[in-house]
Amino acid sequence: MGCVSTTAHVGGSQVLGIIPTALAEGNFAGKTIGEELRVPTMQDKIWKIFDNSYVFIALPGLLNVDGFFNKLLSFLDQAGEENFIPHSAQQIFISASTAEEMVDKLEDFVYKLDPIAAQINLSKESSSKRRKMDLPLHL
Repeated sequence: MGCVSTTAHVGGSQVLGIIPTALAEGNFAGKTIGEELRVPTMQDKIWKIFDNSYVFIALPGLLNVDGFFNKLLSFLDQAGEENFIPHSAQQIFISASTAEEMVDKLEDFVYKLDPIAAQINLSKESSSKRRKMDLPLHL
């Protein structure tokens, strides 16, 4: 993560390192590029990440160099064809064979909001409340 944060910082992005207190006492504290925020627990770290993020990129972000992820992509395609993964979720799987192509695809990406997904509340306050949702089940 240090490499990613350093690269983002050098590229002009704002970087926020969020570290639980238990880890701050070890070798991790003070090595953050940009701003560092200490939180009591790992759960607090997760909520702070949600609160301070616009987008999440799963590294390697399906950077499909030399077809490494072809089988995974085929599996995801089949899961979509069988209606196991809804179209609204499939659209977030972006793959590319080069970093330049990945950046272009991510810059051009426009998420089409799913009306069911729009009902989900990920706020910390609602996490303790169980909420019944009428979600379709495709078998």
